[in-house]
Amino acid sequence: MSSVENIGVNVVLLRGSLSSEPVARDLNSGSSVIGLEVTTRHEDEPTRSVPVSIFDPAKPDDILSLVAGDEVFVIGSITRRFFKVAGGTGSRTEVVATDVVPTRQKAKVKKLVARHLERLGSALE
Repeated sequence: MSSVENIGVNVVLLRGSLSSEPVARDLNSGSSVIGLEVTTRHEDEPTRSVPVSIFDPAKPDDILSLVAGDEVFVIGSITRRFFKVAGGTGSRTEVVATDVVPTRQKAKVKKLVARHLERLGSALE
């Protein structure tokens, strides 16, 4: 039996526009990562820029074909990563995405949101 008291939930649903082009990198570990900067705007709130990383994406060309200004929907979790830098250790807090979908693909966005909300509901029962 699980309850809210004994289960961790880390789910991010993020909608915004890309403030820059996607950036692909290969890591020393052999993994690949695509970085995005997603800007969110909501009336009467400050504009926020959210770093998003997609590790070893299944369809990297789909993500790399996005351009600055494209509206996207991101599903993932918040993570703080640590890495070596000159003179010590650096860290970065970011959204690690499991899904990145252009908002123009409305049916796909709705399906992903429904699936993740169902999982979240199950986790809270």
